[in-house]
Amino acid sequence: MKRAVVLLSGGIDSTTTLAIAIAEDYETYALSFDYGQRHQIETDAARRVANSLGAKEHRIAKIDMRIFGGSALT
Repeated sequence: MKRAVVLLSGGIDSTTTLAIAIAEDYETYALSFDYGQRHQIETDAARRVANSLGAKEHRIAKIDMRIFGGSALT
């Protein structure tokens, strides 16, 4: 079986990418990032998308943006 890892933010582009991979019979694994954003809207959306489209697995990796000098998004 073909397998794919899809970087999933929960937005339209990554959602479409996941849907295409699933439609093309890939066993899909979704990967999202928690970089300490102020709101969990992004990770919540990614979780819902992965579940509703049928990704085999969805993981959320925590990243400490301070190692890169911080972020205006946190």
